[in-house]
Amino acid sequence: MSRDTGRLLYILARATQAKAIVEFGTSFGLSTLHLASALRDNGGGRLITSEFEPSKLAIAKANLAEGGLADLVEFREGDALQTLATDLPDRIDLVLLDGAKALYGDILALLEPRLRPGAVIVADNADYCPDYLEHVGSPANGYLTMPFTDDVELSIRLG
Repeated sequence: MSRDTGRLLYILARATQAKAIVEFGTSFGLSTLHLASALRDNGGGRLITSEFEPSKLAIAKANLAEGGLADLVEFREGDALQTLATDLPDRIDLVLLDGAKALYGDILALLEPRLRPGAVIVADNADYCPDYLEHVGSPANGYLTMPFTDDVELSIRLG
């Protein structure tokens, strides 16, 4: 993730006054730090993040603890199709898709019923997932979307 993408995540979370964020693909927690910082500055909230690789998750946990933000983050280890299938907030304000690209559509389908109108979805390297782009690109599915950079697709849930 680039520094600009981290700043974008922070700004979007602040602008939407996000209180409930879901991240698919924690990796080492760089984006998680930006999102958790925004939650802190919004007055609190819950960031649920899922990572398949245990060694990456261990580093992410350490990074968030060092940043003093671990209390805002719920780390879930394993297959996101399982870890993100239960115990989610009723309303999700922001989603970051930054895991296995082929799963973007399936992860969005899990989260979609809980996306509030105006929810923001940021998908990293979405060009590797044409089915996802087709879904958010179809107005009938209730999204406005655009490529933000060569690497980032930015979408808004309309209703």
